[in-house]
Amino acid sequence: MPSRLPSNPPVISGYAPVRPLGAGGFADVFLFQQDMPRRQVAVKVLLKDFIDPDVLRLFNAEADIMAQLSAHPSILTVYDASVSADGRPYLVMEHCPDGYGRAFRKTPVSVGDALNIGVKMASALETAHRMGVLHRDVKPSNILKTSFGSPVLSDFGIATSLLGDSQNNVFAMSVPWSSPEVVSESTTGTVASEVWSLGATIYSLIAGRSPFEVDDGGANGRNDLKKRIEKAQYVSIPRKGIPIEVEHVLLKSMMKNPAQRQVSMLEFAMELQETQQALGMRPTQLEVVVDQWAPEAQINFDDDNLRGVTISEVEVSTTRKPKSRASLQRRENPDDAVGGRRRGVRLGSSGKLLFVILGIAVVSFGVTLGVLAALGVFG
Repeated sequence: MPSRLPSNPPVISGYAPVRPLGAGGFADVFLFQQDMPRRQVAVKVLLKDFIDPDVLRLFNAEADIMAQLSAHPSILTVYDASVSADGRPYLVMEHCPDGYGRAFRKTPVSVGDALNIGVKMASALETAHRMGVLHRDVKPSNILKTSFGSPVLSDFGIATSLLGDSQNNVFAMSVPWSSPEVVSESTTGTVASEVWSLGATIYSLIAGRSPFEVDDGGANGRNDLKKRIEKAQYVSIPRKGIPIEVEHVLLKSMMKNPAQRQVSMLEFAMELQETQQALGMRPTQLEVVVDQWAPEAQINFDDDNLRGVTISEVEVSTTRKPKSRASLQRRENPDDAVGGRRRGVRLGSSGKLLFVILGIAVVSFGVTLGVLAALGVFG
């Protein structure tokens, strides 16, 4: 089934559309040129036909989460969010020219690069968890590359509260990278399920396919994958020369029993660092917000308001007299426009003064002529 065509780009003051970047289930993404400051940005806009309270809750939460986490170097930066001229909510984000969504299937990532990406993503997710947020959709296509080649985590579109106390806490999954407990709908998401998803993502980047896909034309449909994931029988990465240390850390992250996995993203990141060190690589630096700077994110996951457009209702006091209805009607009458029937000319104070001066000059000139005539000057 072919994918749908993207919608029309939104009309946003100060931004000019360049081209579509992608089309999703409820939103489209466009490349825009921002005028001031001048730069290219990605704009995610909701489809008008799908705007309802549930979608608005997810969209508002995504905007607020990414804004509060944007300072993290491995999380996609959000610049702005509002509502376009035609009523569609939109996000203005950093434009990343590349990502890992499809590329890893054609060209698998090296072990060194995959471990580096893993540490950075674990750091980003640990920071989100410390602020009370679950991403719930960790997978290769949600890891983008900035213009400088750095991996960043994107798309918090189905994120929810770590406490599970919001209406956003519904079942949502990307099957190839979802944990057994999410696939079986035993939970909508936990820290342990995100550890699984990151482990499955790192595996995929190295292997060139998701962990439970089979080669040689085997059955890889959604239901086939779900059955294999629920069994959780880890299969070694089908690629020669993969160090056993890498297999061990990924095997632990994808244990069927959540209690046997790494207890946090921080522990996962540190084990990935130890693997780097064991392989003679320089460990990737951890980038985790310290506790005293990690207050719980101020996110209202149940906010379904259409936010971004504000119409002022404040009454402004004035000493000017209100205009009469007749005066207002004259001003709004199209006949008073240029080229229409004119109802008269109103002079300002300077115009009135000039009119008086001209009148005095005319009278003076007439008196002078009368005097000269009486004296016989004109013969």
